[in-house]
Amino acid sequence: MIETARRTWRFLEPYHGMIYFAPEAAAAYKALGLSGRAGYFASRSAALGAVPAPVVVATFYNFNPVLVGQSLDGVWSSTDPAAVLAARYAGADQALRGILGDAITSPEMRRAATLLREAAETITGDVTGRPLFAAHAALPWPTEPHLILWHAQTLLREYRGDAHIAALLTAGLSGIEALVTHAASGAVPAETLRTSRAWSEDDWNAAVAGLRERDWLTDDAALTFTAAGAARRAEIEKATDENSAAPYAHLGESACVELQELVRPFSRALSEKLMPWALARQ
Repeated sequence: MIETARRTWRFLEPYHGMIYFAPEAAAAYKALGLSGRAGYFASRSAALGAVPAPVVVATFYNFNPVLVGQSLDGVWSSTDPAAVLAARYAGADQALRGILGDAITSPEMRRAATLLREAAETITGDVTGRPLFAAHAALPWPTEPHLILWHAQTLLREYRGDAHIAALLTAGLSGIEALVTHAASGAVPAETLRTSRAWSEDDWNAAVAGLRERDWLTDDAALTFTAAGAARRAEIEKATDENSAAPYAHLGESACVELQELVRPFSRALSEKLMPWALARQ
């Protein structure tokens, strides 16, 4: 069931992830006076309330704290979490309507929304140690199927994300060290991870050096795991998968496979339009 759960999450991830690349969402945040990274940090953390930057640093984990602080500086004095959440859902609605068209009212969309909501609702009480998930689980459910599906995947994404942070902390990795090991896995280019999280080259090189000293990485120029490092990273992924599988186990294998087939065209259309690099993962 673990592999099925992971595969189902990956099939659905573009359906949530599009919100970070949709121009409709950026425009909605900009109308509130939030431009650039301010829109990202405020919109994803708004469910927590008007919390200070260190809380966002803690729950987002691998971003440079300086970036978080600068992005959130003055945000909650110029707008409020309710307005930002409304803008986020409006952006999701507009983007999904624009890209998926009539599919948002299709029987396939209604069925997918029903299945994923069922999965998400089985874990809404499982909030211990999962702060970002808990905050989003406390939000009201939308009423339209395409937004129910988006909200459900948002919950499952943050549920998994909180589990992943717990696994990274248990493994003794800081936020930037987690990024370096992610790069070493080959999933995302190192430069993309470094720059998108606003770490300097000096910070990155220091993290690499530290991981080499701790036998996570070899001494060659490339980011290559040692045998021990590869085993530790595999344990992190295993722990994340195991601590994220409950909602999919509730649905069962056949319903998960059905869900994958239902959302495949939705996720593919969103990826083609907004996230072409994600197509190889589907």
